[in-house]
Amino acid sequence: MSWKLAAKLKAQLEKEKGCYIFPAGQRERMALVYPNSYFVGMSNLGIHIIYDLMNRRNDTACERFFLPEKKELDEYRRTNTPLMSLETQTPLAEFSLIAFAVSFEMDYFNLMDILSVGRVPLLASERGDSSPLVIAGGPCATFNPEPLSDFVDAFIIGEGEEIMQHFMDAYYAAKADGAGKKELLKRLAEVDGVYVPSLYEHNFSEDGTLVSITPLEDAPEKVHRQWVKNLDEYPAHTVVVTDDTEFNLYLVETARGCGRHCRFCMAGYCFRRPRNRSLEVLQEEFRDGEKYGKRFGLMGAAISDYPEIDALCEGIISTGNTMSVASFRADSVTAVLVDSLVKSGMRTLTLAPEAGSPRMRSVINKGITEEHLFHTLDLGLDAGIRHYRLYIMIGLPMETAEDIDAIADLTLRMKDYLEQKDKKTTLTLSVNPFIPKPFTPFQWSPMADKKTIEAALKRLRQGIAGHKGIDMISEPPKSALVQGVLARGDRRIAKVLYKAHEAGGAKAFLRAMKECGLDADFYLHRTRSREECLPWSSLDMGLKEEYLWSEWERAKALKDTVPCFDGCQRCGVCGRTEE
Repeated sequence: MSWKLAAKLKAQLEKEKGCYIFPAGQRERMALVYPNSYFVGMSNLGIHIIYDLMNRRNDTACERFFLPEKKELDEYRRTNTPLMSLETQTPLAEFSLIAFAVSFEMDYFNLMDILSVGRVPLLASERGDSSPLVIAGGPCATFNPEPLSDFVDAFIIGEGEEIMQHFMDAYYAAKADGAGKKELLKRLAEVDGVYVPSLYEHNFSEDGTLVSITPLEDAPEKVHRQWVKNLDEYPAHTVVVTDDTEFNLYLVETARGCGRHCRFCMAGYCFRRPRNRSLEVLQEEFRDGEKYGKRFGLMGAAISDYPEIDALCEGIISTGNTMSVASFRADSVTAVLVDSLVKSGMRTLTLAPEAGSPRMRSVINKGITEEHLFHTLDLGLDAGIRHYRLYIMIGLPMETAEDIDAIADLTLRMKDYLEQKDKKTTLTLSVNPFIPKPFTPFQWSPMADKKTIEAALKRLRQGIAGHKGIDMISEPPKSALVQGVLARGDRRIAKVLYKAHEAGGAKAFLRAMKECGLDADFYLHRTRSREECLPWSSLDMGLKEEYLWSEWERAKALKDTVPCFDGCQRCGVCGRTEE
């Protein structure tokens, strides 16, 4: 065992404020694992929420694990040291319950590294009654758990605040009754929002498509996503304060969900309906967080959509505090919001039109016009901002070469507009390949192939070439393709993940697919029919399938869809029946 690694964990712990540590033997230990670095994981508000929720119980000691940095990971392996918890340096394998919070597909590879270094059998089928129970929650687990189905015993479908207390009660009750693993999983599957993959049989046709999913042993036909109806009942803010995060902020969630109906956005569909915390509750959270002397990081799908955004900003700034935001929309941003951000030290203003042409913004139902974009530039210029960032996707459904040219044209016109007001402005064009996601209208859509993505990037670079003050950055197409397979993959992809893990991780994934006899094109580049059984069909987000299909049809017809509104009866989430 490496005492150097244990000492580093203790040193990290000493720099924190707000962590929970309980004497050994008082409570049952639960491992909460974020499958990425401490730096990234502690920037994730979901980790803070679940950590606090579990430790407020009187029976659970929740301790955190993160993926060690590469040099440390090598040291764990070289010294044969088991992965240890941050709070008490207890080996992972000694925890009876291991809970992963999975936000990104590329972290699937890290999940397997953590289990391996933690000396926990990777395959759920190889973990018996005395082995830890491995569960997973978070966005990826909610939307499509199948690629991880060989490694995870049970998935939390939806928002943890609504599920985890019931899950833990059922877990402890089954343990008290002496239930073995098989009986334990059956009882956990009775909890609303818990999906146990081993209780479902997936049946494939000769052409490789999934034809049916059969529940076993009285498992529910559908697992229904659980979600918080009243956010004020669950204040969400930073619990463990540390400087070692991405932006060194005290995070406060202002709202959850989004009703804008952007057709590419999985979060907009699976965290529906949109909900806001009351201004009074938020102000109380800000008062509680003032003592740490950090900027407040306002979290939500689009901060500018918060109904009382100006009052919220003015309240923070007037008390001498500063703030940052996760994102805002160009069609709802206000001068007060921009001015508050500049007073808080913001130097770069980010806009996300996602597409360059009005036609493509109609396809994706973005709802942003050029007038909105240029108005936001005016707000930034008036506030003295000189650096701007533009988020764009390529490879969207129905995209043409003219749409790529429109991205370059919009970028150049925006840069020219900025230069007319201030010669020292810069513009960064951030371009990422579009990845179709489950439970969105584009779940049936093909993903653009590597050649198409590379051609679009080349055309775009040529379109802005020679213009000073514009930088272009993009995600590697190969990485996007791996994410594309994982996003809509079925449970056969679990075998690919296992083989890729043995061969070195993400870089070996596409090769591992071939070795497993699976065709990446099958998962990436074909259009799914409406009749096809999708890998996530045993999950219910509350959305009517006919609604999602109608949005797919509206995308092809370039028809816009208005945002959510009170009394809306369209998608089904609000529990009303269409007339």
